[in-house]
Amino acid sequence: MTTSRVLALMLTAAATALTLTGNPSSAATAAPPGLDWRPCGVAGQECADLPVPLSHDDPDGPQITLAVSRLASDRPEARRGTLLVVPGGPGGSGIRRLSQQGPALQRELGGSYDLVSFDPRGVGASSRTSCRLPEADRHLVTLRSWPAPDGGIAQNVERSRRTADSCAEHGGPLLRSLSTATEVQDIERLRQALGEQKLSAYGVSYGTYVGAVYAQKYPARTDRWVLDSNDDPNPRRVARGWLAYMARGAEDRFPDFAAWAADPARGDLRLAEHPGDVRELFLSLAASLDRQPRETTTPGVPLTGNRLRQAMQTTLYSDASFPQLALLIRQVTDPAATPVLPPDVAGPLSDEDAAVTMAVVCNDVRWPHSVPAYQSSITANRARYPLTAGMPANITPCSFWKDAPAAKPVRITGDGPSNVLMIQLRRDPATPYAGALELRAALGGRARMVTVERGGHGAYLNAGNACGDRLVTRFLVTGERPARDVVCG
Repeated sequence: MTTSRVLALMLTAAATALTLTGNPSSAATAAPPGLDWRPCGVAGQECADLPVPLSHDDPDGPQITLAVSRLASDRPEARRGTLLVVPGGPGGSGIRRLSQQGPALQRELGGSYDLVSFDPRGVGASSRTSCRLPEADRHLVTLRSWPAPDGGIAQNVERSRRTADSCAEHGGPLLRSLSTATEVQDIERLRQALGEQKLSAYGVSYGTYVGAVYAQKYPARTDRWVLDSNDDPNPRRVARGWLAYMARGAEDRFPDFAAWAADPARGDLRLAEHPGDVRELFLSLAASLDRQPRETTTPGVPLTGNRLRQAMQTTLYSDASFPQLALLIRQVTDPAATPVLPPDVAGPLSDEDAAVTMAVVCNDVRWPHSVPAYQSSITANRARYPLTAGMPANITPCSFWKDAPAAKPVRITGDGPSNVLMIQLRRDPATPYAGALELRAALGGRARMVTVERGGHGAYLNAGNACGDRLVTRFLVTGERPARDVVCG
């Protein structure tokens, strides 16, 4: 789970209304027509609309629309195909990601590809749905089930039931269709519309799971496959396992922030003399805010212990966010200051964005239902991983979801062409290294893995590691892949 904050930051594309058309022509069962590209309003990019079946089991039935964008190769003589940028999340906008990262990819890859991405169904400019959730239930700190200060989960259980009921009542057939399996089928329709015999792909975070499932289902349609910041593909723990890993991810990554905040070069943002003292300060402040929340510059949104923990968890995605968290901690330690909340914890997500982040993971696999079992897990998790206070082991709306998964999760195996290159940061707070090793083991001889000795979320062209960037670029441009797994220091 995208998840992460990055999750909140990625979920900002404008919503459009759900549109279900009537039965199209009988040609809908054949390959979709080519895409009608038009200017996007973003320099160099083109956009198109791709109709896809609401249900791939009923290709002649109602259709919905996926928004697609393209940054065409600026060197046609060097072009070798299409590189699909698979967004993370769930709930991430591919169009937004291509706008942010496309120019850097284009420069790095030297025009070898048309760069294409899309907003998955339910996201951004594609067909949308909602659960009609109240605003209080759409904050990141409530969408993620942070326990009460004493570890109790009664409010989490009540909110989870309420959310699942509202999604069942208001989400409609589009909400029920949101899943990894459906996204994979949508990508296959996109490949056909692009007229490509094979796709290359660059999937990030949750996009690595989507990419792995596509490669398992359509191995002959894959060319050069890059998976960056990788999810554990265990079919029994899809999504639930991703959430659980966040506890370990925070513990792996927090020492990087602590070392940064203890550096004398930080000036007014230095929090302590020693990294261990930064950790103790953070835990102490979170506990004090559990007892006595602070008013903030955002009316009606106090800084609680859980909001501080959520701000920490999303900060760990990038070193560039460290000053923001340090400043917030400084404000909490000053009785005269009014804390300023980071945007991702200050306000609610839109109803549409909240719906899609839940629906995909709840539709993919059944979650356990036992409330006492969750409470027991919370107690153990809080003791082992105090930074995240039990949230990654807590109950969610998926435990009360009304619709059973339409299909079993795909088991990822080593069957298929050996054309996958994984890249992974060692200390990733959202998709931790331990989970990436599970995907590496599942892919077997199909994959090679590049481990980058850094912290954060997102490795390729994002972590400032020339070794990792060079190996991925070489693979995408020339097809040359390391003979064995590699560690980049």
